[in-house]
Amino acid sequence: MDIAKLKDEIIAYSKEIGIEKVGFTSADPFVELKQRLYTQQKLNYQSGFEESDIEKRTNPKLLLSGAESIISIALAYPSKLKDAPRSIREERRGLFCRASWGTDYHHILRDRLNKLEEFILEKIPDAQIKSMVDTGELSDRAVAERAGIGWSGKNCAVITPEFGSYVYLGEMITTIPFPSDQPIEDMCGTCTKCLEACPTGALVQGGQINATKCIGFLTQTKGFIEDEYRVKIGNRVYGCDTCQMVCPHNKGKNFDFHVEMDPDPEVVKPKLKSLLFISNKEFKEKFGPLAGSWRGKKPIQRNAIIGLAHYKDETAINDLAKVLSEDTRPVLRGTAAWAIGKIGAPEGKSILERAKEKEKDEQVLHEIDKGLKLLETSIERS
Repeated sequence: MDIAKLKDEIIAYSKEIGIEKVGFTSADPFVELKQRLYTQQKLNYQSGFEESDIEKRTNPKLLLSGAESIISIALAYPSKLKDAPRSIREERRGLFCRASWGTDYHHILRDRLNKLEEFILEKIPDAQIKSMVDTGELSDRAVAERAGIGWSGKNCAVITPEFGSYVYLGEMITTIPFPSDQPIEDMCGTCTKCLEACPTGALVQGGQINATKCIGFLTQTKGFIEDEYRVKIGNRVYGCDTCQMVCPHNKGKNFDFHVEMDPDPEVVKPKLKSLLFISNKEFKEKFGPLAGSWRGKKPIQRNAIIGLAHYKDETAINDLAKVLSEDTRPVLRGTAAWAIGKIGAPEGKSILERAKEKEKDEQVLHEIDKGLKLLETSIERS
């Protein structure tokens, strides 16, 4: 079959099924990426969520025997929240990052990739194909960059000329030798806005990130968050968009191409206090469809407590006291103790002192002491 013609047919079909961009590249090893990943590993900059085998991450032929090329796809997602509810006193709200709005993007992209697979196999039945989205071995960004979808920005996101960096990425490795597309020019230039705006300094330099300091990563962890990062998280309950929001290439970019991606304002900007005692069933029903629910409710509840501390929400003191005295999870009890101290309400001292008498967990006791010190500082300042 005429492979070049098939490539054109795939591009045309991809538009029909709701794929904004499609690019093609070879299945050759990602040599430069391999070296970068070993450097990241040596520096302890990896999050731990990615594939640990760097050889698999950089050599497509290890994932599919006879691999010849990779097809990269990109779907644009919305960046503006219509009818966003206000965060007001007694009803302070948190925020899910844009990549977690609407239906979990893994499902959306897999649907498009499955349709593309079926289309290709109708044309070439004996072709071998392996598709993946985010959780696969390959680096979606590296594939997209080499396939001409966009360039790799200083914020470590793929930036497209048409949609900025507000795109979901996926790819399929195939045994069909498609002609490769050319990478596009890096348009970041001398701009360093993302590096300067990163709340925790996780962007070490253009194109290099210390994932362990990234708020997007920290909000997904399940343990205690270090104090220096708690104050940076603000009201984020999942993810962080700062480096995207300040990017000039994202200015004015907002696309509502896919109804599945439409966010429910009450879901993606939830009331923080409502998260503290939500049941597993309620959490699954309300937040289960979001990509941001994948780690369960515990990290989001912990982040909600940090958010209440960020707002110094004195109306949350009784709820936080209940978490401290009744929750079975040390991370939530401890974070609540710190939050009570951070808020600085007058009744905080007695709440923490009573909790200290009953608490057995050493980490929680440490957090109670931190809360008491914060209260002392607050009293001295007033």
